[in-house]
Amino acid sequence: MSATPLIPSSQVRVGLPQHIAYTLLAALLLLAMHALLRLALLLYNSEQVGATMGADLAEAFFNGLRFDLRLVALLCLPLVLAMASAKLMNARRWMHAWLLAWASLSLFLGVVELDFYREFNQRLNGLVFQYMKEDPKTVLSMLWFGFPVLRYLLAWALATWLMAYLLRKLDRMTCRVVPLSAADSAGRRPTAWRVRGPVLLVCLALTIMAARGTLRQGPPLRWGDAFTTDSMFANQLGLNGTLSFAAAAMAQMSSHRANIWKSTLPQAEATGHLRRLLLTAQDSLVDADRAAVRRDYVPPTDKALAVRNVVVILMESFSGRHVGALGAPGNITPYFDKLAEEGVLFNRFFSNGTHTHQGMFASFACFPNLPGFEYLMQQQESSNHFSGLPQLLAARNYDNLYVYNGDFAWDNQSGFFGKQGVRNFIGRFDYVNPVVSDPTWGVSDQDMFERAAAELAKKPRDKPFYALLQTLSNHTPYPLPPKLPMERVTGFGALDEHLTAMRYSDWALGQFFEKARQSPYFKDTLFVIVGDHGFSSGEQHTEINLARFHIPLLLMAPGIRQAFGAQRDTVGTQVDIVPTIMGRLGGKLRHQCWGRDLLNLPADDTGFGVIKPSGSDQTVALIKGSRILVASKTKEVKLYDYRLGPTMTAVVTHDDGVSGALKAELDAYIQTATRSLIDNTAGSVASR
Repeated sequence: MSATPLIPSSQVRVGLPQHIAYTLLAALLLLAMHALLRLALLLYNSEQVGATMGADLAEAFFNGLRFDLRLVALLCLPLVLAMASAKLMNARRWMHAWLLAWASLSLFLGVVELDFYREFNQRLNGLVFQYMKEDPKTVLSMLWFGFPVLRYLLAWALATWLMAYLLRKLDRMTCRVVPLSAADSAGRRPTAWRVRGPVLLVCLALTIMAARGTLRQGPPLRWGDAFTTDSMFANQLGLNGTLSFAAAAMAQMSSHRANIWKSTLPQAEATGHLRRLLLTAQDSLVDADRAAVRRDYVPPTDKALAVRNVVVILMESFSGRHVGALGAPGNITPYFDKLAEEGVLFNRFFSNGTHTHQGMFASFACFPNLPGFEYLMQQQESSNHFSGLPQLLAARNYDNLYVYNGDFAWDNQSGFFGKQGVRNFIGRFDYVNPVVSDPTWGVSDQDMFERAAAELAKKPRDKPFYALLQTLSNHTPYPLPPKLPMERVTGFGALDEHLTAMRYSDWALGQFFEKARQSPYFKDTLFVIVGDHGFSSGEQHTEINLARFHIPLLLMAPGIRQAFGAQRDTVGTQVDIVPTIMGRLGGKLRHQCWGRDLLNLPADDTGFGVIKPSGSDQTVALIKGSRILVASKTKEVKLYDYRLGPTMTAVVTHDDGVSGALKAELDAYIQTATRSLIDNTAGSVASR
């Protein structure tokens, strides 16, 4: 038998029993492979386990078996259909090639997913394709220098070879050698249709049932069916990476608008909910019949500050979970912590998304991250009118400056912000003899802040300005100088390198402020320091991983602490930054920001925010006070009581009245913002 070739020759006969045996054994082999990939994902991301119970992990593997079975059934469907023909049943070479190709793809995706999940807390999704659309040189450089690519490729090649070997063994085990002369003399014929037909129908029915993944009526097994435990990591573990990738690929081929949330409320009702969320006593609606929340805002004069300039600093991956001023251990951000003693620090502030470009358009264009528009800066709707900081301050004749470590072509930053009114850009190719010149992203935060300090010091005093400064060193592959000006972070395991880069960014921030204090503009300037998003660290809380959204917001200006206190527990997101800035500058303002002035809310207003992860994950959340409502297209809503800090928690609570009210507000916000974006009515002025 060992001499039997891979492809049955005329001397090798594959009858119906042998074919069924091969199909079943191949299916079991593929199921075992996917179970091992799931185990590898668990072990590689073991820091995510946290307090997850063993029973939850067992349930995850059971759910995973259902998803794996669905995929394997689809892959084995051609083999089942081959029962219709003796010739097809003997075409083992093609069966072997088909199964090996898909096995190799699943193995490759499984290897890729190890670090993908560690970075994004999601199984493979549309982010993969979004990166593929970007500059290939930059993406490949990021992968090469940020991850052990050769080691992963070797592991994939060895695993593929092993699968080829095992499939070949199965082929030999399920073939019988029959001398051609003997077969002919015996008059052997393929199994008659009266037998083969019913067997085919039974096998086909079982395959279809397995491919559906469920015996219930209605839709087949969906991703939401994996979310059966209180552990978000266990729930994600129950999914199948290949199926997730295939779903993302299909979504990518459709229009991005196919992913938007369909309207669920009468528009008049939705607009009413939204206005109650956003409008305050100082707001007066303008063009109410055409624009949802276009309004004139007149902040009280006692809420304004004696400032004329604005500097917004967007810190890469500056996670609130590791900021000392917010209670984090490890002394990761000593310079930021010192700055926090001079300004107003928001304890419950969140990013609108989990990608830098989402933080950009939320912070500067004052528009949220919406389903179907996660990559707004690269979509045609980016040319629409917005109520962003560039538009509002251009109307007041402000000069502008945007300083960045990297290439403004990435994420269409130059195109987007150029359309919004920014004219003065300094990027990676504008630095001379930088301390670090990283082949992937650009120069270091040290270089960026030094250049920014020099440029701002040269600004003429007769004209106000705003500046946007954006860091980059705290991003894989972490462009740090060979000799660090501060101690490395240790004791955090796999996060040591990430947190070292965060401490370096913090050090560079401190150096910038040392220089800024020596410049005349300092005493006339409002400084806004905010993270673009957080990053994964420790156990995941809620379906969207709340830690990835928690970021610091610090406002610094002369007299601000005396006027507004040291810390605020008001909930806010990045879309609140622009109206909060404009409130400190004072004066009447016409805008349509999808946030509010956080320093001019009623005393009983605990704040709110709408947040959404990157990629094709269509899960959205509304945070209001100490509660967060998580909703998606396919699952029932969940309401949590959450607590931030080093011991972050999120506990499911049951309050149907609160859940219903929050769900209506969430739907109204998303529905109305989406409609305003599509209709190009989201700006401070009517579109032309």
